[in-house]
Amino acid sequence: MADSMHFDLVSPERRLASFDVTEVQLPAVEGDMTAMPNHEPILSTLRPGFLRATGPEGVSEYLVTGGFVEIGDGGGVTVLAERVYDRESITQSDMTALLDDARKHLNEAEPEAIEAAHKIVGDLKALTIVLGFSTS
Repeated sequence: MADSMHFDLVSPERRLASFDVTEVQLPAVEGDMTAMPNHEPILSTLRPGFLRATGPEGVSEYLVTGGFVEIGDGGGVTVLAERVYDRESITQSDMTALLDDARKHLNEAEPEAIEAAHKIVGDLKALTIVLGFSTS
């Protein structure tokens, strides 16, 4: 495809996706962004949120808990995510574990990291509600 770019999604454990796409929507810390072919090169951090990759097979959606995205010179997108869940297979148990972990980090955070930890807990709560699960 002339109007496509390559997309790779990896976690510390393994490569989760690798295919050509026409766009990737990303939950960047600075705000949501969409990478398309011929995008300017950029390196950004990710916050908890949904990542959507659109390709010839349709849209693939993932929940990422954070990480980094690199958009290269040719527009290729590489995401190194802390944790990744396929949106279709995420469960209440998964979200409860993520929230429990985030709350633990908030309680143990140094003073300079408390605001960022609160934001992560808030993002995960919002995602949990969007997925139709309980935040308790």
